[in-house]
Amino acid sequence: MNTVSHLLHGKGHEVWSIGPDASVYDAIHLMAEKGIGALVVLQGELLVGIISERDYARDVVLKDRSSKETLVREIMSGKVVYAEPDQTVDECLAVMTEKRIRHLPVMDGDQMLGLISMGDLVKTIIAEQKLTIDQLERYITG
Repeated sequence: MNTVSHLLHGKGHEVWSIGPDASVYDAIHLMAEKGIGALVVLQGELLVGIISERDYARDVVLKDRSSKETLVREIMSGKVVYAEPDQTVDECLAVMTEKRIRHLPVMDGDQMLGLISMGDLVKTIIAEQKLTIDQLERYITG
């Protein structure tokens, strides 16, 4: 069973972030530039929130607010659900499904190790299943 630590080893530890006093416009611009759907919000080195395209759609677009005048802190999710490096991919998938979220920062105490997405988890599960199928096929034909 793959752990989050194993997943990050293959994916990498790069995390894109923004400060809580930045404009939502700057956050969305950075997400578009990097081809990602969420940013962690850091105050210095401290994780204080997460902002996603969903937050933007619901709290800026649908409320007819200005993305250039609205601050990240005004729409970010402040209660951040996170994963720990020793958690399994299946455990993270269950948490994300239950909480209806698509991104999980990976934390070791106060240190952020990376960020995983629902897509990362699905890719990992598919790779595990393919490996199992290949092994079974070799066993049957061997």
